[in-house]
Amino acid sequence: MGIAADIVVIVVAALIGGLIAQRLRQPLILGYILAGVAIGPFAGGLSMSEVHEIEKLAEIGVALLLFALGLEFSLKELKPVKYVALIGGPIQILTTIAYGYLIGRWFGWETGPSLWMGGLISISSTMVILKTLMAQGMMGTLSSRVMIGILIVQDLAVVPLLILLPQITNPAAGLPLLGGAVVKSIIFLAIMLLLGTRLLPFLLMRVARWNSRELFLLTITAIGLGIGYATYLVGLSFAFGAFVAGMVLSESDYGHQALSDIIPLRDLFGLLFFTSVGMLLNPQFLIEHWFGVFKLVMLVSVGKAVIMAIIARAFGYGNIVPLAVALGMFQVGEFSFVLGQVGYGGGFLSMEQHSFLLSATIISMLMTPLVSGFTAPLYRLQQRLFKREKLESFNLPPGGLHGHVVIAGSGQVGQSVAHILTKLDVPFVLVELAQNSIKESKKLGYPVIFGDAGSPVVLEAANIAAAKQLLITVPNIVTTEAIVRHVHLNYPDLSMVVRAVGAEQMKALYEDGVYMVINPELEAGLEIARQALLNLHIPVPLIQKFTDDARRERYYGDRGQQTVEQDLHLLKHARDLIELTWEEIQEESLLVGKSLREINLRQQTGASVVGVLREGNFISNPSADLVFAVGDLVALIGSPQQYQAVRERMEPLHG
Repeated sequence: MGIAADIVVIVVAALIGGLIAQRLRQPLILGYILAGVAIGPFAGGLSMSEVHEIEKLAEIGVALLLFALGLEFSLKELKPVKYVALIGGPIQILTTIAYGYLIGRWFGWETGPSLWMGGLISISSTMVILKTLMAQGMMGTLSSRVMIGILIVQDLAVVPLLILLPQITNPAAGLPLLGGAVVKSIIFLAIMLLLGTRLLPFLLMRVARWNSRELFLLTITAIGLGIGYATYLVGLSFAFGAFVAGMVLSESDYGHQALSDIIPLRDLFGLLFFTSVGMLLNPQFLIEHWFGVFKLVMLVSVGKAVIMAIIARAFGYGNIVPLAVALGMFQVGEFSFVLGQVGYGGGFLSMEQHSFLLSATIISMLMTPLVSGFTAPLYRLQQRLFKREKLESFNLPPGGLHGHVVIAGSGQVGQSVAHILTKLDVPFVLVELAQNSIKESKKLGYPVIFGDAGSPVVLEAANIAAAKQLLITVPNIVTTEAIVRHVHLNYPDLSMVVRAVGAEQMKALYEDGVYMVINPELEAGLEIARQALLNLHIPVPLIQKFTDDARRERYYGDRGQQTVEQDLHLLKHARDLIELTWEEIQEESLLVGKSLREINLRQQTGASVVGVLREGNFISNPSADLVFAVGDLVALIGSPQQYQAVRERMEPLHG
């Protein structure tokens, strides 16, 4: 079967590797790479008859990867951390290239390969970092936003590196070529901006009108790969053209749908690319050169971590942010495989040099979840050993904080709570690390302390000892657990309400002494269900009882399960049991001028009048002497059958 058989073997092996990686909570690309190692020629695996053809297909994966990156590109994502990303990101890349060059020279490599090493290690892994941040509950924190901002710039830097590195490796012959490449790139970008922003959206609009999902997918694939191939024909990078095509399409009305449709195709061809990368890794080489690979991994990891920390600190980020960025972005990224493949295929890197870099990249990616997990413990150690940073506070009451509520986190949840407490004149203080949230809280006049809520010093500044309650709204579970353990150990009687995601986090926090753990997804689901049940005219007390019992079951385990099942049974039949209806008394109604005693509605129909709304005033449980007037809103309660009896006897009531 030739190449078809090879593709089948690769897909099946990648599936097995992906399942193992998912089970171990690792990014899928690591599973693909290890699958490639297992079936590669160096590991004595299955023989690939068309390895060269597989590598060509893998190039399509690279192009689609960068095409999707262009579609995802948005300057809005860089806005909160624009300075550290747009200025600090390029500085970090150039500094890391210089550092990698020095490592290469120390290893005895020539100038060209040393520059390639610098370029390869300057890029961190977007996939691995995002997977790690999500697993640790760090998404949404200031540290994560800084990392994502720098990652976006790093990913964008892959395109110029693909153009520049082959040219500057040989300066004598490369400088004229580099100048030509720059001119060609400028011309290509100008053409894409002038024609692409008009022609491509028009083409997609016409195709979209035919309502053919298949044709739309074919169109965007042809655009991405076709423009990439056109740039290749004029001497530029295939991947560069695909990226620019994606970036142009991202500004159109069809950018989101194009990205949604291209992702499965990108992932399939990306699987071929990462598996083919794994096929290049020689386990025997790793065993024979383990000490050299170990030195390279240590030098790259430590040096890059230091550079990352310095960049974050230089742009004004303090407390835990530099440490989190350093321990999260020390690895070498997946786009380095792209650069390495270009360097090896173009003869700029030898097989041995490529194997060194490939081994170091994979090992550093595998290390990331473990190393990043040390962020909180190391930060606490740093706080104990070194001088603590000065705490800033704003809008604190002149008399100090006493009998107040401490809100850890002033994001959307924290500010919503603060708004309610302000309306009720309940004293509180916000504790926040993110500068944007600090500015917003200051603008709203809320008392706020700048600092990491997981630090004992910051909690002391919030006078936690005199607080009545602690509300933890931060999304980071690591910070949450640090706060909970410290408070429970030192202030065991303080009531804590915490947000968390998932049963495991909830269970762990309850064991740490938390009074109530709130699950945002559960609360959203219950509110949606409550609104649906209200529209179905289910009695409010029964809805309230059901939601309370559902919370009891979810928050406290199986103790409330039987009660919830009983309430569900009641809800299914509630509309047959009771119904509440509001009716306006019209001028021709038989009730006008008569009292409840005269009508004797309950005796005749079984329905009861439980309230009357008259001229903006609500009369609850009206007396028998109440005389009805035109315009009264009458609340009737009873079963549907009883209400039908009311309609039959007093039809004018319904006008």
